[in-house]
Amino acid sequence: MNRRASREKAIQALYQMDLSGAEAAEAIENVLNGDSSESGYLHNIVLGVEDHLEEIDKSIKENLENWSFDRLAKVDRNILRLAVYEMTYVEDVPSKVAMNEAIELAKRFSDERAGKFINGVLSKINQSMK
Repeated sequence: MNRRASREKAIQALYQMDLSGAEAAEAIENVLNGDSSESGYLHNIVLGVEDHLEEIDKSIKENLENWSFDRLAKVDRNILRLAVYEMTYVEDVPSKVAMNEAIELAKRFSDERAGKFINGVLSKINQSMK
């Protein structure tokens, strides 16, 4: 499974965890439908987001303008979480790649305005990290 596919599955797993409180291992198993071949990156990013959730959410909250964290659509919140995790903790993924992948995920899983919103938030986070 390539990284883009892993990110798509990760968003589905993170969404399940956010919505129903499912454990990471259970959510990953659900999205893989029993096919765990080559799912190393998927496991790494889902477990990484779970492990660093407090710091990731803090970073997102600090960079929202005129918007509250609780009002974010669950899918958008989890796309942001995944991107912030990659930007902060995955050394072989440049921030620009993480941001572009997040925008693509938003186009696929959210509405048409989500891409611009996510780009704006991630751009602010990226600036604050420099």
